[in-house]
Amino acid sequence: MIEQLRVALIVALVGGGVFFTFVSATGVLRLPDIYSRAHTASQTDTLGAGLALAGVALAMGWQSATVITVLLLAFIFITNPTAAHAIARAAYESDVEPWDERQEEEER
Repeated sequence: MIEQLRVALIVALVGGGVFFTFVSATGVLRLPDIYSRAHTASQTDTLGAGLALAGVALAMGWQSATVITVLLLAFIFITNPTAAHAIARAAYESDVEPWDERQEEEER
Protein backbone atom coordinates (compact mmCIF):
# COMPACT_ATOMS: atom_id res chain seq x y z
CA MET A 1 0.00 0.00 0.00
CA ILE A 2 2.75 2.45 0.94
CA GLU A 3 4.76 1.49 -2.15
CA GLN A 4 1.76 2.17 -4.40
CA LEU A 5 1.30 5.58 -2.76
CA ARG A 6 5.01 6.33 -3.26
CA VAL A 7 4.84 5.38 -6.95
CA ALA A 8 1.68 7.48 -7.41
CA LEU A 9 3.41 10.47 -5.79
CA ILE A 10 6.48 10.01 -7.99
CA VAL A 11 4.31 9.90 -11.12
CA ALA A 12 2.35 12.98 -9.97
CA LEU A 13 5.53 14.96 -9.25
CA VAL A 14 7.23 14.07 -12.52
CA GLY A 15 3.98 14.60 -14.45
CA GLY A 16 3.57 18.03 -12.84
CA GLY A 17 7.17 18.83 -13.71
CA VAL A 18 6.62 17.88 -17.34
CA PHE A 19 3.41 19.93 -17.46
CA PHE A 20 4.99 23.10 -16.06
CA THR A 21 8.06 22.71 -18.26
CA PHE A 22 5.75 22.43 -21.28
CA VAL A 23 3.87 25.56 -20.16
CA SER A 24 7.20 27.36 -19.82
CA ALA A 25 8.33 26.35 -23.30
CA THR A 26 5.00 27.39 -24.77
CA GLY A 27 5.18 30.74 -22.98
CA VAL A 28 8.69 31.44 -24.22
CA LEU A 29 7.59 30.74 -27.79
CA ARG A 30 4.29 32.64 -27.68
CA LEU A 31 4.79 35.68 -25.47
CA PRO A 32 5.61 38.97 -27.19
CA ASP A 33 8.58 40.52 -25.38
CA ILE A 34 11.65 39.76 -23.30
CA TYR A 35 10.03 40.74 -20.02
CA SER A 36 7.09 38.36 -20.41
CA ARG A 37 9.35 35.58 -21.60
CA ALA A 38 11.75 36.03 -18.69
CA HIS A 39 8.82 35.92 -16.28
CA THR A 40 7.37 32.69 -17.65
CA ALA A 41 10.77 31.07 -17.92
CA SER A 42 11.58 31.99 -14.35
CA GLN A 43 8.31 30.98 -12.74
CA THR A 44 7.13 27.87 -14.54
CA ASP A 45 10.51 26.44 -15.46
CA THR A 46 11.65 26.64 -11.86
CA LEU A 47 8.47 24.92 -10.70
CA GLY A 48 8.70 22.29 -13.46
CA ALA A 49 12.31 21.45 -12.71
CA GLY A 50 11.61 21.49 -8.98
CA LEU A 51 8.72 19.05 -9.24
CA ALA A 52 10.64 16.73 -11.56
CA LEU A 53 13.71 16.71 -9.31
CA ALA A 54 11.53 16.11 -6.25
CA GLY A 55 10.05 13.11 -8.05
CA VAL A 56 13.51 11.82 -8.92
CA ALA A 57 14.70 12.26 -5.33
CA LEU A 58 11.66 10.38 -4.06
CA ALA A 59 12.23 7.60 -6.60
CA MET A 60 15.88 7.12 -5.59
CA GLY A 61 15.12 6.73 -1.91
CA TRP A 62 17.77 7.25 0.75
CA GLN A 63 21.00 7.29 -1.25
CA SER A 64 23.91 9.66 -1.55
CA ALA A 65 22.65 10.64 -5.00
CA THR A 66 19.43 11.86 -3.38
CA VAL A 67 21.41 14.45 -1.42
CA ILE A 68 22.95 15.67 -4.67
CA THR A 69 19.49 15.87 -6.25
CA VAL A 70 18.16 17.93 -3.35
CA LEU A 71 21.18 20.25 -3.57
CA LEU A 72 20.56 20.62 -7.30
CA LEU A 73 16.94 21.45 -6.53
CA ALA A 74 18.03 24.20 -4.12
CA PHE A 75 20.52 25.50 -6.70
CA ILE A 76 17.78 25.74 -9.36
CA PHE A 77 15.43 27.54 -6.98
CA ILE A 78 18.11 30.15 -6.36
CA THR A 79 19.63 30.58 -9.83
CA ASN A 80 16.60 30.51 -12.17
CA PRO A 81 14.86 33.59 -10.73
CA THR A 82 18.21 35.36 -10.37
CA ALA A 83 19.08 34.72 -14.02
CA ALA A 84 15.65 35.89 -15.19
CA HIS A 85 16.04 39.07 -13.15
CA ALA A 86 19.48 39.69 -14.63
CA ILE A 87 18.13 39.22 -18.17
CA ALA A 88 15.19 41.56 -17.56
CA ARG A 89 17.44 44.15 -15.96
CA ALA A 90 19.89 44.00 -18.87
CA ALA A 91 16.99 44.47 -21.29
CA TYR A 92 15.73 47.45 -19.27
CA GLU A 93 19.18 49.05 -19.13
CA SER A 94 19.51 48.54 -22.90
CA ASP A 95 16.27 50.53 -23.33
CA VAL A 96 14.22 47.61 -24.63
CA GLU A 97 10.62 48.81 -24.55
CA PRO A 98 7.98 46.53 -23.02
CA TRP A 99 5.32 45.29 -25.40
CA ASP A 100 2.19 47.42 -25.37
CA GLU A 101 -0.96 46.35 -27.17
CA ARG A 102 -2.10 49.96 -27.61
CA GLN A 103 1.11 50.90 -29.44
CA GLU A 104 0.67 47.93 -31.74
CA GLU A 105 -2.91 49.00 -32.58
CA GLU A 106 -1.77 52.59 -33.30
CA GLU A 107 0.84 51.33 -35.75
CA ARG A 108 -1.76 49.54 -37.83
